[in-house]
Amino acid sequence: MGTPEFATPALQALIDSHHQVVGVFTQPDRPSGRGKKLTPPPVKVLAESHAIPVFQPEKVRKNDEVFEQLQALEPDIAVVAAYGQILPQRILDVPKFGCVNIHASLLPKYRGASPIQAAVVAGESETGVTIMQMEAGLDTGPAIQMKSIPIDPLHTSQDVHDQLAALGATMIVGVLDDIEAGTAMRTPQDDALSSYAPMLKKEDGILNFAHSAVAVANKIRGLNPWPGAQATLVKDGTESRVKIHLARPTTEKKPGVGKVETDGKSLFIGCLDGAIEVLELQPSGSRAMKTRDFLNGTPLTSSDYFR
Repeated sequence: MGTPEFATPALQALIDSHHQVVGVFTQPDRPSGRGKKLTPPPVKVLAESHAIPVFQPEKVRKNDEVFEQLQALEPDIAVVAAYGQILPQRILDVPKFGCVNIHASLLPKYRGASPIQAAVVAGESETGVTIMQMEAGLDTGPAIQMKSIPIDPLHTSQDVHDQLAALGATMIVGVLDDIEAGTAMRTPQDDALSSYAPMLKKEDGILNFAHSAVAVANKIRGLNPWPGAQATLVKDGTESRVKIHLARPTTEKKPGVGKVETDGKSLFIGCLDGAIEVLELQPSGSRAMKTRDFLNGTPLTSSDYFR
């Protein structure tokens, strides 16, 4: 059970293993892109390329048809990775060995829908994957296996996402083998150490330069690619929206909150205790570009500012 790109490496690992994938549950096709063309989830595309039956219920909860479809498959176990729906207890109870979830954090930290973004925004130096036995609570089940990776100071959430998707794929087959052999260890989570990463909204990307330079830079890379960090550039009295894709903090420049310092090649925006050096940005209606390319087309002066 899974939907986005995060789930495809794990599905491929299962397909390539000695285990048999008897069915895939994923979200319905959704409109995507500027043309709003109906687009299948990545997991569906992969499953159908291997002639695996695909089920796409709009809702799983209180859905007798889904319950009956899963029962008919007679699964030994269900593997869940970023499915996008909370599974009710009667679904969790169908497989012989229950359901396991590939979660993109070191639980109990960052339970919820956006654990990767939350870890990067918080400035964590490491994160990882937890494979847990699922229960009715949100990401509360006992951990079966955990592995960690470092987070590079300039890595975006997309970078970390790709690393964790690959890591989960390397873990899942061995975990299933251990469960089948009866040797899997399950460690209860300490709820007192838990934190929650809620689903992100578009407005979460609005930047506030009155925060520390580190916090602003972490938010920028943590919200890349979605919802994207956004600021308003005020140039010659005209406002325009700009997405900032990557930046790094510095205490060597202190132009003042939101104010600009530039030599025509580099761009610094003042924060509470220093500045961020903007490395990549995207003006409204344009493509993403390096800072130097942006400044070549949009020269800035010290009278311009961001808010």
